[in-house]
Amino acid sequence: MKKTNLHIEFEETVTLVNNYTEPIPADILLKLYAYYKIANSNFDNPGSKTPLINAFKANALFQAKNMSKKKAMRAYIELANKELK
Repeated sequence: MKKTNLHIEFEETVTLVNNYTEPIPADILLKLYAYYKIANSNFDNPGSKTPLINAFKANALFQAKNMSKKKAMRAYIELANKELK
C-alpha cells in the first residue's frame, strides 16, 4: 500500500513531536494525543497509572471522536506546526 503525502507528513510530524525537547502545554499534548489515536484508529483506554490523566485523555478523545482519520492527521500536523515551530 503506497503511503500518501498526508501519511508521510503525519509520520514526520509525529517524529518532530516525539523528539521535541521543550515543555509542551498540557492542553496541546492532550489534543495531539487525541488526534494521534484517531489517526491510528487506536481507541484503547488510556494506559496511565494516574486516574486523573486517564480522565483527561479520555475526555480529549471524546471531544474529537467524530473526526475522520484524515482530518485527525491534518489537525495533528496543523497543531504541531502552529505550536512547536
